[in-house]
Amino acid sequence: MTKKIEAIIREEKLHDVKVALQNIGIVGMNVTECRGHGRQGGIELVGRSGAYKIDLLPRLQVNIVLSDHNLDKAIETICQAAETGSVGDGLIFVYPVEDVIRIRTGERGHAALMYPDDIDTRTE
Repeated sequence: MTKKIEAIIREEKLHDVKVALQNIGIVGMNVTECRGHGRQGGIELVGRSGAYKIDLLPRLQVNIVLSDHNLDKAIETICQAAETGSVGDGLIFVYPVEDVIRIRTGERGHAALMYPDDIDTRTE
């Protein structure tokens, strides 16, 4: 089976997350800009005109589709690379993926996810 990781992270942590994932062999991902807030409800800023609240903070959504057996390693890698220790570090959601099709070749399933030197081809 295949899983999709949807990680919501701070913008400034993207480079760290991307490099950490590449180091373990995850080469394919999509990144989308998004805005939101969690439990903290946003942040309050003080300017010349007084205090105001920003409740939808800029974040990035990193999407990765990978084999089940790589899931825990990828989650651990994202958590280590994205953590600052402050409120608002983000969340990771995991979804089942029913099928994957590489448009160019028509490959399906696991074969469609394979890349040269990816996490599935590396031996440790």
